[in-house]
Amino acid sequence: MLKRLFDVLVTLVALVPGVVLLALLAVLVRWKLGSPVLFTQDRPGKDGRPFKLVKFRTMTDARDASGQLLPDSERLTPFGRMLRSTSLDELPELWNVLKGDMSLVGPRPLLTEYLPLYSPWQARRHEVRPGITGWSQVNGRNAIDWDQRLEQDVWYVDNHSLALDIKILWMTVSKVLKREDINQPGRATMDRFRGSLKDL
Repeated sequence: MLKRLFDVLVTLVALVPGVVLLALLAVLVRWKLGSPVLFTQDRPGKDGRPFKLVKFRTMTDARDASGQLLPDSERLTPFGRMLRSTSLDELPELWNVLKGDMSLVGPRPLLTEYLPLYSPWQARRHEVRPGITGWSQVNGRNAIDWDQRLEQDVWYVDNHSLALDIKILWMTVSKVLKREDINQPGRATMDRFRGSLKDL
C-alpha cells in the first residue's frame, strides 16, 4: 500500500512539469516518425495478467519489397535512438503507473511471448508490478545477458522496499544522464529471450 501511494504521489508531482515535455515530444515524434505517436503493446503485468503498455514510438514502419518490416536496426532512426538513450520514450508509461498497471520501480514488463519460456524461478519476476525502471536496469540494463537480468529481477522481488525503490530511482537518473548500458554491443535492440537452461 505504501509503495502504491509513493508511486502515485511521485508520478503526479513529475507530471506537473512533465506535461509540457510530453506534449513537445509528441509533436516531435509526429514530425520525425509519423503517426501513430504512441506505441502500445500487450505486456504481462503482476501475476502475468496482460495490460497495454504505452510508449512513444521510436521506429519507422519501413518495409522491404515483399512488405515485411525491415530489421530494428534499419527502422531505428537517430531521433528514435536519442529517445531510447535518454529513456524519454518511456515517459508515457507514467499513465500505466497511475492506472495501477505498473510501478515506478519493478522488473521491466517484457514480451508476452516470453511467458512460457521462463523457468518457475524466473517467472517469480511477475509476483510484483512491473516497473518503468528496476534493479536490472541500474545494474547493466540491456548490456547484460538474460540470465543475469532475470536473476536481478527475482532478487528485487525478494528484497524490494521503499528505501530500495528510492535508491533505484536515484541510480536511474545517473544512468540516464550518462547514457550507460543502453544496448548490447553492436545491436540496436536486445536479443530476444529464447529460454534458459539455468534454473536458479
